Amino acid sequence: MTSILALDPAWTPSQASGVALLVERDARWSCMAVAPSYDQFYELAEWRAVRWDEAPRGSAPDAKRLLDTASRMLAGAPVDLVTLDMPIATVPIQGRRACDNAVSRVFGARGCSTHSPSTSRPGSMGHDVTRQFNDLGYDVATTATPPGTTKVVVEVYPHPALLSLLKESYRVKYKISHASSYWRGEETTPAQRRHRVVDQLRRIYDELATFISPIDIWLPSSDEVESMTTSALKRYEDALDAVICGWVGIEYLARRCVAYGDDTAAIWIPE
Repeated sequence: MTSILALDPAWTPSQASGVALLVERDARWSCMAVAPSYDQFYELAEWRAVRWDEAPRGSAPDAKRLLDTASRMLAGAPVDLVTLDMPIATVPIQGRRACDNAVSRVFGARGCSTHSPSTSRPGSMGHDVTRQFNDLGYDVATTATPPGTTKVVVEVYPHPALLSLLKESYRVKYKISHASSYWRGEETTPAQRRHRVVDQLRRIYDELATFISPIDIWLPSSDEVESMTTSALKRYEDALDAVICGWVGIEYLARRCVAYGDDTAAIWIPE
């Protein structure tokens, strides 16, 4: 059995963060658990189902509690790999890193440049989560790390990963908070834009399901989308982002990922 703890951490503790736990048995991957927040992930270990109709609470990542919770679900086995969508490094992050610049050079023309990390975002949170995982035996995977190495933390970036997953040439429009800018200049209503975003979420889900099954995320129906708010839809996006991070981990373990960066930090992207 091989396991991946996949995290889509918000860069500030006030926002919720998606979590997924993927498990491989007999050459088949499944999503053992997925939640739109750390708290709801912890509750899954207590046999309490995710409440998709409730707003998830934001909090800072607690590496030990996340790993311990995952291990409980794995009947005591340790997590083999951690993937997360957050800037991490073996040195303090003061600004843009070599990996940020490398990814932007390669994928910027396809709409997938990286955000610029700073001392405030994710700031101390990025440093703390790196230190926490290091203390628990999970070092940062850099360009010096052979693909497939376990007991490491692999930094991932969903946008260029989706280019590979969906065989797209340009950034996929699936972020609900950006819906108003995606189709600027078109005469579309907010409801129409929400439908378009959810259509992309369903497309991503369906493609992930060819690699990972089952995935316990019940995306809202077309009728439900009509009345849903941006924040209500974002919890599905966050959870699905965590599964995307997990899929990148699957590709990393299969040695089908490229590390962009240097020996202090790397962003791993599927070939």
